[in-house]
Amino acid sequence: MRRLLYVVWLVAFGLGLWGVGERLVLGHRLAAYGSYVVWGLWVSVYIYLIGLSAGAFLLSSLVYVFRVERLERIGKLALFTAVVTLLTALLSIWFDLGHMERFYRVYTSPNFRSMMAWMIWLYTGYFLVLLGEAYLAFRPDLVRWSQEAGRSRLQRTVARWLTLGRTTLEGDVLERERKVLQVLATVGVPLAVAFHGGVGALFATVSAKMYWHQSIVPILFLTGALVSGGGLLTAVVAFAWPQRDGEYRELVSLLGRVLLLLVAVDVLLEWAEFSIPLWYGTSPEGHLLQVVLFGPYWWVFWVLHLGLGTLVPVVLLVLRPRDPAAVGWAGLLVAATFLSVRLNVVIPAQIEPALRGLERAFTGPRLVFSYVPSVHEWLVTLFVLATTAALLWLGARLLPLMDTEVAR
Repeated sequence: MRRLLYVVWLVAFGLGLWGVGERLVLGHRLAAYGSYVVWGLWVSVYIYLIGLSAGAFLLSSLVYVFRVERLERIGKLALFTAVVTLLTALLSIWFDLGHMERFYRVYTSPNFRSMMAWMIWLYTGYFLVLLGEAYLAFRPDLVRWSQEAGRSRLQRTVARWLTLGRTTLEGDVLERERKVLQVLATVGVPLAVAFHGGVGALFATVSAKMYWHQSIVPILFLTGALVSGGGLLTAVVAFAWPQRDGEYRELVSLLGRVLLLLVAVDVLLEWAEFSIPLWYGTSPEGHLLQVVLFGPYWWVFWVLHLGLGTLVPVVLLVLRPRDPAAVGWAGLLVAATFLSVRLNVVIPAQIEPALRGLERAFTGPRLVFSYVPSVHEWLVTLFVLATTAALLWLGARLLPLMDTEVAR
């Protein structure tokens, strides 16, 4: 099974590299979006991965802010997941930029009346807080790894390098670091809420798109982040945890219960989002919601999101809450299919002409109100997702992400 996964990853990464080469040489020529539908698959993957990062970080706050001891063993895993998915989310949106080389302008010439500028600066603050937290959380275990003869030479070298020369494990030093870690984690919570809520606010402030222009959108982004990030962490712990003892089963069961609660809250908010505009069906957003539910791509909502991403996981979590395999599959389904939710956020709002008859006034290959991701876009997406998987795999091999000993 492991060899098969390696082969699948190699194929995905190889195809993804081809797509990246096309993107760097040909620009946006092979992408399917145009002058009317300007955001497509890469933006959807970006907000999907950003949600995974925010969700994983907010779950880590249960360990480092609220000191939930039963979840202490997943704290470092959650932090590392948040770092990796943040980096690959920014990689995805970088490919979407018209001038990729100008990304630095948001730092040198920011317009703070722009929600996008605020988002980037919040990302930066969030990333710095993440790095500080990760260093303090990992350092005691990295010191121990650097001195253990049972570790490989590469693991010891990486561990020694990442300690930045601070190898003390004295009790008073560790206590001070724990206090600083708690402060950073506490600061990081409003940052994570602000930046991912800001992503939702970026959509919600586009008043020309009534499908996005709703006050509930930032809240939906936050709950979606918790659901998808919680699903990913649950799946990783269930399938990759090194020690399969009674404590492991209790940890997976607890994560399953947390995930079930998060899914229930998200479904409730989604019901509110859909039911009010659909009650009379005369509003623009009501029409677009009908397209989501009953249009050409109805199966994205009903099969991927509601079926595989909600109903099946809920059944698994309710009927087999103490079975690690069932809980792991529930988490994997929730995390993997949540991309369909992000697609249904990004695409539908753009297929409605802002002016009646605009779709007939001007015609051309880039002047259409329909969008299906091209093969090229999927190839670049494969590269982003394969890179995410590779970084998580490397972290599991070279860092104490799932070390069963908790430093005291």
